[in-house]
Amino acid sequence: MASIKDVANAAGVSTATVSRVLSNGLHVRPEVRVRVMAAVEELAYRPNLVARSLRSQQSSKIGLI
Repeated sequence: MASIKDVANAAGVSTATVSRVLSNGLHVRPEVRVRVMAAVEELAYRPNLVARSLRSQQSSKIGLI
């Protein structure tokens, strides 16, 4: 499973730049965005939903009693 760090290394950019591209940030040059998205496709990157829910402190789980 590829990480943001793997995508950054493949695209030759920082992890912050990869994060900005994936969150549709405005301050990324179009050619850099293309490189990052190509690396995402090549490495079959998928966001880690567990890490995302820990970071946002929200979960999509519903408990039943």
